[in-house]
Amino acid sequence: TWGRDHCDLTGITAIGIDEIQWQRGHKYLTLVYQLDAGRKRLLWLGPDRKVKTLLRFFRWLDKDRAVALRFICSDMWKPYLRVVAKKAGHALHILDRFHIMSHMSKAIDEVRAQEARDLKAHGYAPVLKHTRWLLLKRPEHLTEKQEPRLAELLRYNLRSVRSYLLREDFQFFWTYVSPTWAGRFLDRWCTRTLRSQIEPMKKVARMLRSHRELLLNWFRAKGTISNGTVEGFNNKAKLTTRRAFGFRTYRAVEIALYHTLGALPEPETTHRFC
Repeated sequence: TWGRDHCDLTGITAIGIDEIQWQRGHKYLTLVYQLDAGRKRLLWLGPDRKVKTLLRFFRWLDKDRAVALRFICSDMWKPYLRVVAKKAGHALHILDRFHIMSHMSKAIDEVRAQEARDLKAHGYAPVLKHTRWLLLKRPEHLTEKQEPRLAELLRYNLRSVRSYLLREDFQFFWTYVSPTWAGRFLDRWCTRTLRSQIEPMKKVARMLRSHRELLLNWFRAKGTISNGTVEGFNNKAKLTTRRAFGFRTYRAVEIALYHTLGALPEPETTHRFC
């Protein structure tokens, strides 16, 4: 399209990489956003979320522009980590806070579901019934009715409760300013979690420990780019794909996303209509 062919690619120093599911059957789109101050937009998208998908983006961007990248934000999806390390290893690679906390919430939900089944099988009171959102929500987002219910639940010595408390304790990680002190907190949290005997949470701790330096890059880049911008764009992208539900082809979704989120330039026209 004219807009894509005349897209201004100068001054790109910060990008965010993420994926959304756009069809049933695990069909994904890889989305790359520009995150520079004063210029935030959908920069590029491609089908699937494989190594070759992101390699196509870097070929499109070209080497000179890739060298100019200073910050890259992504989740911990291995193909993304591999390609970024290979094609833009000089840039500060930041792990997305939203995805990190999402891993913890999934672990808590897994623990809760299994523990609820165990309690039922052994004839105990169903204390975990209807508690999913009590444990997944942040305390400040609870309703007035949910607050006393959570307080009551926290009195029980349950794996679900201990998992919840581990996640809430980890929230202090994001309040640090110094990468050194944040690293010490992370090390202590991982050690304590690995001793918890709660396997889903231990899995999260092992994952965080293996990505320690990338996690600490969040503090090295603090105040430079907003991780929340990526999630905000993703929400708009999901809304756009839902609106384009009747269009089954990748090309139709691609056009819809670029026109909605791409900040495409418009050609000069002979006539202008007010």
